[in-house]
Amino acid sequence: MGTAFESWGRVVRHPRGKAQVTDFTGGAEQGFLAFGNGRSYGDTCHNDRGRLIAMQPGAAISAFDPDTGILSADAGVLLSDILALVMPHGFFLEVTPGTAQVTLGGAIANDVHGKNHHRRGTFGGSVVCFVLLGSDGVRKTCSADSHTALFEASIGGMGLTGIIESATIRLMKVASANVRQTAFRFNSIDGYFDAIDDIDAAHEYSVAWIDQLARGSGLGRGVLMAGDHAEDGGPAKPPSPPKLSVPFSPPVNLLNRLTLKAFNELYYGRAPKQPTTRIVPWASYFHPLDAITGWNRLYGPRGLFQHQSVYPAVNARETTIALIECAQNHGAASFLTVLKRFGDFSSPGLMSFPRPGFTLTLDFANSGERTLKMLDALDDIVLNAGGALNPYKDHRMSPKMFAASFPQWRQMEAMRDPAVMSDFWRRTAMVLSEGEVFASSLDQAARA
Repeated sequence: MGTAFESWGRVVRHPRGKAQVTDFTGGAEQGFLAFGNGRSYGDTCHNDRGRLIAMQPGAAISAFDPDTGILSADAGVLLSDILALVMPHGFFLEVTPGTAQVTLGGAIANDVHGKNHHRRGTFGGSVVCFVLLGSDGVRKTCSADSHTALFEASIGGMGLTGIIESATIRLMKVASANVRQTAFRFNSIDGYFDAIDDIDAAHEYSVAWIDQLARGSGLGRGVLMAGDHAEDGGPAKPPSPPKLSVPFSPPVNLLNRLTLKAFNELYYGRAPKQPTTRIVPWASYFHPLDAITGWNRLYGPRGLFQHQSVYPAVNARETTIALIECAQNHGAASFLTVLKRFGDFSSPGLMSFPRPGFTLTLDFANSGERTLKMLDALDDIVLNAGGALNPYKDHRMSPKMFAASFPQWRQMEAMRDPAVMSDFWRRTAMVLSEGEVFASSLDQAARA
């Protein structure tokens, strides 16, 4: 019996995968796709018509130099395993996403970002090189200086250029993994935008939690949490197994408007009114939800949609307000509403999601057609603002929205391994490609 593969959003139940890495060159009518740990929210990690390749079994860290901070590992190794090894030597990931339960290959393939994009860019900036297996059986060591086009297409390329088998990354030296956090609450979205320039200039990390349900003069209120690795943070505890668990999906969504309103009032009310600094454990700052196994099940049996967008700084204040109000007007409640700045960094990846501006993340329990209509309305706001959507948080963006978000998609399609396919690519880029072929044939017929 194969391994159960499921994306984090749980909107669609997926078939069980049976393929192994050695099967990749054998051919498959509907293609292959590497599967890490299923922390992508939508269908970038699925190929339901074809086969998935399990990357975690047997994955191991092969080398770590505690003098230079250079580490090599198989693609299926979790970031939490890397942290467990390197933290006692005073190292940390240069860029860490909101969960450490991501594989190394997945972090590269999605070019994940963290709370310090304004300082260090994306995960791809830490990648020294990786070994890419093509469906022709050829392995290529890709870097900024070797097979450069493949290197750039694979970082943020959602696993479409082949199988990333292993990678070498650069870590950063820190005095302590624990964080010296400065936190304070702001009374409206204006409070965030009025403060963020100074905050980001002074700190390595920053992230804001937003009370998405607040209205009126308090619309967009929240808590801003800036941080730096503490010089006096003391020894940090290595990653530990989760202390809590949601073992099964409840029959209804537990993160509804009623429960979220109570939670938001409590969380906002307990936050300090003035900037307050203290040392906090690294895990609670970077990966708070990793302490709860299966927290995504709280959204009920129909799963959740996450909507993450990025939009230019010039209209960020107005766009953020419009997105929050849109969700409110549709009667939706978002549990995780997070606002961050993306800095002026050029990612090494061809298809990387982060770009200069601000990024807002919202998540919603799946209520069927009502939720889908709201998500379409959110897309329109982002599109009109000149923004983009995050593919690895997506399960339903239209081909039109995808093309607007990633106008370089044709270059990616040219670099895609012909034996690799995903549900996401099939419903976005391939639809666009087929439409262009059809339009071209009509044009040729008209000229004949």
